Amino acid sequence: MKPWMIVLIVITIVIIAIVVALYFLGKKAQKRQAEQQEAMEANKQTVSMLIIDKKRMKLRDAGLPQAVVAQTPKALRGSKLPIVKAKVGPQILSLICDEKIFDTVPIKKEVKAVVSGLYILEVRGLHGKSETVPAKKKGRFRRMLEAAQEKAGAKPIK
Repeated sequence: MKPWMIVLIVITIVIIAIVVALYFLGKKAQKRQAEQQEAMEANKQTVSMLIIDKKRMKLRDAGLPQAVVAQTPKALRGSKLPIVKAKVGPQILSLICDEKIFDTVPIKKEVKAVVSGLYILEVRGLHGKSETVPAKKKGRFRRMLEAAQEKAGAKPIK
């Protein structure tokens, strides 16, 4: 056998081993996420709250209890999370918001929120109509791309 064939076989075996390992790790992570989602659904409750502020900030800067910061992995402590500061009853709390609903959370409005621990799962407006989220501003590259497609007569990308 030629040396390049041996190298090719070794590389192929390593790639197959990596794909198999990633498959099983993904399956395990998916099962763990399903268990966590089930636990959050079991512990959810509806609460009336006044949203004071919302922003994406680092976990250690968010004002969450020290126990929450201590339980998170060190790699995730520096990542930014959607944090909502709200007045629930007489106390002001910092809560973690679900990424899917963060943009729809109104500021300085009273809402009914479905909460599981420190995690906001769903928000519904209590007074007045709910606001629609403004369309995201297009960047320079997107505008130039659409202009070029218009000149070429191609169908624009959304």
